[in-house]
Amino acid sequence: MPTTIDQLFDVADYVTEEEREWQLKAREFAQTRLAPIIDQAFEENRSPSELLPEVGAFGAFGMYMDGYGLPNASSVAYGLVAMEFEAVDSGFRTALSVQGSLTMGAIHKFGSEEQKQQWLPAMRRGEAIGFFGLTEPQGGSDPNTMLTTARREGEEWVLNGTKRWIGLGTIAAVGVVWAKDEEGVVRGFVMPTDTPGFTATAIANKLSMRASLQADLEFVDVRLPLNAMLPKAKGLSAPFECLNEARYGIAWGVMGAARSCLELAVERSQTREVFGSPIGGKQIIQAQLADMFLEYEKGLLLALHLGRLKDSGNLAFGQISVGKLNNVREAIKIASQARSILGGDGITSDFPVMRHMANLESVRTYEGTDEVHQLVIGRELTGISAF
Repeated sequence: MPTTIDQLFDVADYVTEEEREWQLKAREFAQTRLAPIIDQAFEENRSPSELLPEVGAFGAFGMYMDGYGLPNASSVAYGLVAMEFEAVDSGFRTALSVQGSLTMGAIHKFGSEEQKQQWLPAMRRGEAIGFFGLTEPQGGSDPNTMLTTARREGEEWVLNGTKRWIGLGTIAAVGVVWAKDEEGVVRGFVMPTDTPGFTATAIANKLSMRASLQADLEFVDVRLPLNAMLPKAKGLSAPFECLNEARYGIAWGVMGAARSCLELAVERSQTREVFGSPIGGKQIIQAQLADMFLEYEKGLLLALHLGRLKDSGNLAFGQISVGKLNNVREAIKIASQARSILGGDGITSDFPVMRHMANLESVRTYEGTDEVHQLVIGRELTGISAF
């Protein structure tokens, strides 16, 4: 009998029993609740957001944070959950990241006790969905070009500006909005989405992440009380800390998409026949599968290493860039090679490979493009910034 991917490299050998329990719980949810509906949701350009309360019910939102009823699980456990979600669809893993790592992360790291008590328990349960409003139409990877402003008027802040590509923006109950104050300093604000002057419009013409929600946001004289500001956030370092949390999750998540594609390629190599025999018996196919597996295993070991560094408090942002850059790049290569092995069937919706390929192009772009992470690593190596 052939050896399965998990037998050839079983991540369970390198994680704790508790971390493995988190992974298996996430796998069961992803395979039984998400997988049966994801292809249709992608086809319909619809996010299966009705499942988000179930994600909250088993504790995955903000799961590596403490207090406020949060599980305080390890960063490795969170990575394993992200991997199992993305093994079904990158877009659904993105929702986990936007809710837990970005929005809850910002409130947990930089919020007042009142803000934490008001929002974190409900967000943990998936009863309140949140967005993280940083990216702007003109800014892309350079948030320092931010045009959204926060002006002090008496006992209120008045926000004006626009944001783009904001996950969960159209269904959120609360948002963390980043804006420059009158001194040009970036500040974060916790904003209920029923605040007058705020509108969110879904971005509908996507060819990637179609089972995920992204939105354009507009703020027109949005008035917030003074205590809406995150008191511990000052400057771009605050949102960047949140982005690093999301980038860490990506390093794990994309290995799920890679695994899904690799498993399909192996299966098809055994059952698809050309010239009278399975293609898996051809040397070139076996060489391709071996290379795909090597990059999957190396990527997963890298993610695990980063997770252990993170849990020990020793993970540097340059190392996160290594994980994001390498693992997304290799996941795309694995998906592309899997598509080739599947032949013409690989471009059909009978298999998830093209959906993974399309989604991974978005993952490659958000939370820092390849080029941004190359420059981060280059700066670490040389001590010279080339931005």
